[in-house]
Amino acid sequence: MDSNNQTVPKDFILLGLSNNPRVKRFLLIFFCFVYSTTLTSNCSLIILTSVIQELHSPMYMFICCLSLLDITFTSVTVPKMLVGLLSERCHISYNGCFTQLYFYHFLGCAECLLLSIMGYDRYVAICHPLHYPQIMNKNACIRLASSCWITGIIYSSVHTILTASLSFCRSREVSHFFCDMPPLLKISCSDTTINEIVILSLGGVVAGASFLLTVISYIYIISAILKIRSARGRKKAFSTCAAHLTVVSIFYGTIIIMYLRPQSSHSLQHDKMLSVFHNVITPMLNPLIYSLRNKDVKDSIRKLFRKKILGLRK
Repeated sequence: MDSNNQTVPKDFILLGLSNNPRVKRFLLIFFCFVYSTTLTSNCSLIILTSVIQELHSPMYMFICCLSLLDITFTSVTVPKMLVGLLSERCHISYNGCFTQLYFYHFLGCAECLLLSIMGYDRYVAICHPLHYPQIMNKNACIRLASSCWITGIIYSSVHTILTASLSFCRSREVSHFFCDMPPLLKISCSDTTINEIVILSLGGVVAGASFLLTVISYIYIISAILKIRSARGRKKAFSTCAAHLTVVSIFYGTIIIMYLRPQSSHSLQHDKMLSVFHNVITPMLNPLIYSLRNKDVKDSIRKLFRKKILGLRK
């Protein structure tokens, strides 16, 4: 066998979450339910914010973008995971593996940045309400949203190129349910020091800057809310931020644990569980959090149902 075939395998084998047939059947049913709920709830939120005039504002435009990212992000990994649960061995081609890796980190980075921009949007709305329409105008929103996608492309390209440049002569078996950097580094026979440094440094810069912007935004927001004299006013101001704060806490918490620690301290089994939560559960929770914890969305849903009921009676 020539060296090229040794270092560039035709495909990889995704070991998945379990080899137990009963566990796999349970996980298949569970993840099918979660995935269908994710698609339905996020699509519903996009449609809702599109058809209801009261929700045509920058905040809901960003929520639409987040729902779109959640749909595409979870669709990068979950369908292949479901295939793996249906079969004894889940094969993924070499090109397919790195395509999955690219889109996973592209969409993940874009979502990370979008959440910080949504925090900035809430800061402007609460701390500078009179200037909000001028600051968060349509062009500004488009530029901010576009910057998330562009940064995601650059970020993901760096990681994908560096990981694809490694040799994989040890094994074709990836101890995960999708192609990600930590399990691929584990089976590489190349020196992965540079990759580990880039994961920590580049990931730290993107996640750290986004997290810092969000924290600074909320320091100003909380300070402004505490200055509101009426309890009702404080409650209303905080309710507009509660959903975003919940989503941000879940997102950054899992990202920090998964990636921003040395490669030597990685437990692949532990990472699998975190990845399931991050890739599968979180995209399902986001639209539910924004629906249940947002008064405008709840009121809009009630109005829509009333109109439908009245229309049926006529």
